[in-house]
Amino acid sequence: MNSKGWEVYFSERDKQHNQLTGKKEPNGFGECPALVLIDIYYSVLGTNREPIFESMRTWPGSTGMEGWAAVDKTAELVKVARENGIPVIHVKGLQSGIKPWIHRKSRPSTLSEEQRLKGYEIVDEVKPVSGELVIEKSAPSAFQGTPLLFQLVSLGIDTVICCGETTSGCVRASVVDGATHRFRMGVVEECVFDRTEASHWMNLYDMNQKYADVVQLDAVKQYFNQVGKTVTI
Repeated sequence: MNSKGWEVYFSERDKQHNQLTGKKEPNGFGECPALVLIDIYYSVLGTNREPIFESMRTWPGSTGMEGWAAVDKTAELVKVARENGIPVIHVKGLQSGIKPWIHRKSRPSTLSEEQRLKGYEIVDEVKPVSGELVIEKSAPSAFQGTPLLFQLVSLGIDTVICCGETTSGCVRASVVDGATHRFRMGVVEECVFDRTEASHWMNLYDMNQKYADVVQLDAVKQYFNQVGKTVTI
């Protein structure tokens, strides 16, 4: 891990603590990975590429241009995964009447029904192709109440590489659960995104310290190219 974007948000005490604990050694990845894309749909990006505050006028949950930048990087990684026969699994929110986990007053919607339905769609840049699994969830974690664990086990997966949003929300929840299930977890720094910069960076730091290896895109591409020569799914 070369980037240390989280250090901008350290207090003086945090800096001292980080020095005392020393450099965290990577957990490392296994020989049979899957790429899991979490909640990459239009309602968190907008249908136009706009800065966050402009996009929020139509899509209150937008992540703005930072989100789109991460999507473009994710598309690069998806291409490499597909070329190497590495499973790509898409996870998105459940479209049903099930009560969501967020208990807050929602703003009056100005979206038309057509726009609202568009918001549920996975963006074209990383949309599923034939044969790729799409899992719907009704909790923050991609594992809770879904068949993801069973699918990974049935494929012999030992490593889960995560992309998507939000870094502090559904990505983190999925990473914690994946680590709990004893998968080697990876988070691609350039391919996850959030609505607030501090939440993004500090959750990357925290995941890297405890549950996952936060790695950069080029390193994961190289990893996929290496294991893709031997992986048999």
